[in-house]
Amino acid sequence: MTRHKSTPFEAHHGRYEEWFRRHAAAYYSELLAVRVMLPCQGWGVEIGVGTGRFAAPLGIKVGLDPSRAMLADAIERGIFGIQGIAEALPFKDLVFDYAIVVTTICFVNDPQKMLSETYRVLKAGAPVVIGFVDRASMLGQHYLAHQAESVFYREARFYSSLEAEKLLKDSGFIDLAWAQTLSKPLNEIQAVEPLCDGHGQGGFVVVKAIRS
Repeated sequence: MTRHKSTPFEAHHGRYEEWFRRHAAAYYSELLAVRVMLPCQGWGVEIGVGTGRFAAPLGIKVGLDPSRAMLADAIERGIFGIQGIAEALPFKDLVFDYAIVVTTICFVNDPQKMLSETYRVLKAGAPVVIGFVDRASMLGQHYLAHQAESVFYREARFYSSLEAEKLLKDSGFIDLAWAQTLSKPLNEIQAVEPLCDGHGQGGFVVVKAIRS
């Protein structure tokens, strides 16, 4: 049986929460980057909702995660939490107006299956917004260099922006738009960073793609 990469989050969700408190400026930079890409209204879902750190402030009411411990925190933040995995979403076809997937793609066992499932549950013309640490960036290379030391990233697989683009296009998504933030090491980020278009400079990249 394949060990799910959510296991460390189940055991150490308190340490996960501490990251957001310790790196508040980086967190708000990421939150802003995701927010810019979202539609102003509609019924959304976060796949890999974790403790609700993104869904709650973004007004997303439905969240899925494999970790019961993480979901408990998300529920306290007002999220309707559902336990499940991204590769087998427990939703009907064509039900959501948008979906977000933030720092989740590197933890799923099958990202292509996750995106196919996301495509299935989105309405025609609806966007998915994916936020992730770009492997090719300075931040991505730092995480890779210290991967074995991290209880969370030890089993993660990091993707470059080009690899994420291919996964999205292979799943049927079109009209990709990119934004990026976190251009400095985390310990040097003391204020919310402005958002830049494209990818290749920022460590945290957000891509919006449309269900055709």
